[in-house]
Amino acid sequence: MSRAQAIAQASAYFDDGRFMQALQKRVAIRTESQEAASRPILYDYLRLEIQPELEDLGFHCEIIDNPLPDGTPFLLAERIEEGAAFTLLTYGHGDVVRGYDHQWRAGLKPWEIVVEGDRWYGRGIADNKAQHTINFAALAEVLKLRGGKLGYNVKVILEMGEEAGSPGLKEVAAQYAEKLRSDLFIASDGPRVNAPTPTMFLGSRGGCNFDLRVNARDGGHHSGNWGGLLRNPGVRLANAIACLVDGKGRIRVPSLLPDGLPDSVRHALRDVEVGGGPNDPEVDADWGEPGMTPAERVFGWNTLEVLAFKTGNPEAPVNAIPGHAHAHCQIRFVVGSDDRNFIANIRSYLDAHGYTDVEVTLSGIQFSATRLNPDDEWVRWGLASMQETSGKQPTLLPNLGGSLPNDVFSDVLGLPTLWVPHSYPACSQHAPNEHILASVSRESLQVMAGLFWDLAEQGKQVLARRLAA
Repeated sequence: MSRAQAIAQASAYFDDGRFMQALQKRVAIRTESQEAASRPILYDYLRLEIQPELEDLGFHCEIIDNPLPDGTPFLLAERIEEGAAFTLLTYGHGDVVRGYDHQWRAGLKPWEIVVEGDRWYGRGIADNKAQHTINFAALAEVLKLRGGKLGYNVKVILEMGEEAGSPGLKEVAAQYAEKLRSDLFIASDGPRVNAPTPTMFLGSRGGCNFDLRVNARDGGHHSGNWGGLLRNPGVRLANAIACLVDGKGRIRVPSLLPDGLPDSVRHALRDVEVGGGPNDPEVDADWGEPGMTPAERVFGWNTLEVLAFKTGNPEAPVNAIPGHAHAHCQIRFVVGSDDRNFIANIRSYLDAHGYTDVEVTLSGIQFSATRLNPDDEWVRWGLASMQETSGKQPTLLPNLGGSLPNDVFSDVLGLPTLWVPHSYPACSQHAPNEHILASVSRESLQVMAGLFWDLAEQGKQVLARRLAA
């Protein structure tokens, strides 16, 4: 048995069609977590699709209800070896966003894999069904080759509500903290920095969604009769937004910014290129925080985005001053931000600049920002393993630009977190025409087989060095 054999077996899993077969079954299951009618389907995905696979690998599985009302289920699994040196925790989610069946282009179907060259299309195929399918399959191939002995324990938490904001995940982690107790976390979600480059990220930016509203009066009033006499809510709200973020995307509120860009983060991002793919939008060089590279702006700094803005009736405008204006906004933020006080700080800043008529309210679930130290022993080990397998220099991102519930694993469970994504930025996740790249999936199977193999061979020593540091 050898590392090379493990990687070859993972490649064969892709080449002989077993990966496609497993993925076809999973994509066909309409696990739309935003739809209340999908609750039985979410349970079926765990009970009929994931549990049998893990039990075949020697896991003991338990499907548990969400502790929150109307929440989605979880699968907890563990594979315990006598004399194991340490424990690995991994994670995935089986739910998807709505299919939007009629919005997919001709020839594509959200609940059926359609292959066009390197692209495999299907809802949830990138987020997250291919990703946890790859990880479980790679682990299985390593187990076969090592005679069913890894030398470490493996625990799994698979949720069915990530696309709805992971309700109950933090509560489940706290309630089952002892059962989930581990030494290392490795999981897969989100995209690589670009399709050809194996990538590791160590956490995620946080996300804070909030609403701004101006309610000036009931109903509209004729602009010819009342223009120049009545405050226009759209104008007020536009100027309030401009008070928070300038015309080039730079946040103007000091209390909404992090306390700096650490040298370790700047060093990790120095060679990272953002965009440049055939379907990527062109990066605006003069947008965002000045003096920073594109990578530093999206992975190392905070941004304030206006996601939606409405005043009056855009679909059928009339000559009337509207009574109301509403904007849905978002702050993406990194470690070192005063995120607990974002809403209060926005309120104070608007008040100080004369916008007392603008209401500010938190909207939805807020994700925390997390980031493992890029100099951590596990990081160096993981990057070396990925490079040996792929023959490429992997990209290290201190954190993902988007948001994930990584704080559950890093803060609630206290784990060092390594994320190894198997998708790419132009995969259309959450949109019609979602897809993966077959070439990336095949390489990802190899990378994960190498990681699980090296964890068996080197993990005990890496953990000892980390504890001694």
